[in-house]
Amino acid sequence: MAKASYPAKNLSHLSLRDVVSANIKALRLERGFSQEKLAELCGFHRTYVGSVERGERNITLSTLEAFAKALEIDPRELLKFD
Repeated sequence: MAKASYPAKNLSHLSLRDVVSANIKALRLERGFSQEKLAELCGFHRTYVGSVERGERNITLSTLEAFAKALEIDPRELLKFD
């Protein structure tokens, strides 16, 4: 059985929570949203968005979906290790 292909960088030290957190923050900044604006679009409190971006929260699939919808992306984009 062939080994899976991974990105060139060694990201094995990152948890999935770290990856999702970094992707949410990067996409939020790319779109020019404040944490408050993203929270409003998701129906969350600003402090919750901040704690997610800092990797302090284990989010549910429903929360992942809400972030993806607010950021206008496929939820799978938030799971990418790019």
